[in-house]
Amino acid sequence: MHNTIKNLSDIEKNIKEYLNELNIYNYPKIIAVSKTFKIDKILPLINHGHLHFGENKVQEAIDKWTEIKKNNSSIKLHMIGKLQTNKVKFAVKLFDFIHSVDSEKLAKKIVDEQNKLNKKIKTFLQVNIGNEDQKSGINKNDLNQFVSYCNEIGLNLIGLMCIPPVNIDPEDYFEEMKNLNRSFGFKELSMGMSSDFYKAVKHSSTYVRIGSSIFGQRS
Repeated sequence: MHNTIKNLSDIEKNIKEYLNELNIYNYPKIIAVSKTFKIDKILPLINHGHLHFGENKVQEAIDKWTEIKKNNSSIKLHMIGKLQTNKVKFAVKLFDFIHSVDSEKLAKKIVDEQNKLNKKIKTFLQVNIGNEDQKSGINKNDLNQFVSYCNEIGLNLIGLMCIPPVNIDPEDYFEEMKNLNRSFGFKELSMGMSSDFYKAVKHSSTYVRIGSSIFGQRS
């Protein structure tokens, strides 16, 4: 068994056992964050039947995934990095999910491009849950207004996303995100990475974005 398949299988098993102990029986989907990894590292997971993969650069994703997605329409590609408006038309064509919507300008551009392609791309709003100056994301106090705007223009919002501050226990942030997500009636919640996914799934994350724990450290 290829080591990436073993790593993924172990994570799936461990999450399931952990949640069962908490009497939680909704298991998250695991996005294998394949950014910077070459396709030979990713192919074993594709052949194993894994469907959800994450990239954070549009051009890298185009180079790696265009042919693969043509031949395997069930693969779901997630844009998890910051998306610039000048790359939106390429992103909408290739990706199935965008996790990093954080401005009205970006939201409107996504809607305009998906309408041209007659495609409904699934989107998450990125929340700056720690109010960090250096981080992307909507301030939580502006969320109501922003969600209303996205609904008005026809963005296909499915949930919220966050990256909590580093070197601080993320538990309270994840709890707050869970409550915010529920307040809007969203079904999906994107949070949790290699370092904190157990705490994220405890707080109802439905998509966890895991890279190094599956593929190993990036060079």
